[in-house]
Amino acid sequence: MIAHKQALTVTDAAATRIQALLAGREKPALAVRVGIRARGCSGLSYTLEYADEKGKFDEVVEAKGVTILVDPKAVMFILGTEMDYVEEKLQSGFVFRNPNEKGRCGCGESFHV
Repeated sequence: MIAHKQALTVTDAAATRIQALLAGREKPALAVRVGIRARGCSGLSYTLEYADEKGKFDEVVEAKGVTILVDPKAVMFILGTEMDYVEEKLQSGFVFRNPNEKGRCGCGESFHV
């Protein structure tokens, strides 16, 4: 039997932040959706949005009490990525540790595979 590698893993901090975002939204959401889009100096950037319903081909990641949908166009770029949430003095936000990245732009906003 071939094991199916999960597209994305989630840290405790990311799961806690996602739960807080979903709880704080006026309109209930099914999950958050992670995707990528062409942007920045290196070509690709991560996107994160509320998902009110599952897309036909979305990859479903259920971990640590949260549901994350992965856009089907993003799966091959983020396979094996760890999603974390980091709070620092000057900034806070989701961080993606992607083993497929070949490089990032200087500002850290975009990457390429």
